Amino acid sequence: MITGLHHLNLRAPAPMLAVLRDFYRDALGLEPGPRPNFGTSGYWLYAGGHPVLHLSEQAPHEPRRGAVDPAAPTTYDHTAFAGTDPEATAAQLRQLGVAFHESRSAVTGQHQFFLQDPAGNGVEINFPF
Repeated sequence: MITGLHHLNLRAPAPMLAVLRDFYRDALGLEPGPRPNFGTSGYWLYAGGHPVLHLSEQAPHEPRRGAVDPAAPTTYDHTAFAGTDPEATAAQLRQLGVAFHESRSAVTGQHQFFLQDPAGNGVEINFPF
């Protein structure tokens, strides 16, 4: 049985991996940390001591993973992170020029930020009221 979400893996060409690493480090505060030697380039980014985001190098000839037909649209929408201090997070995002919009959900009791990473992946950050 599933007990929780272990990690998210984003796969991209090497130059984009560095951009994504910097974005998730600088904008969201994830910390680069140890990564096993898989024989390919990549990064593991940590939150609370856990490697929650894996960034893996996509080979030049490798098709986009997860799609039977690489031209087909994906169903992936976003990844949601739990956050603290929405005011400081908003200031950091603004300082970095990252566009985001906010929502307050009375249904879930959360203050939410919605944005996109440099590869166009959706990112949500949830803060408790």
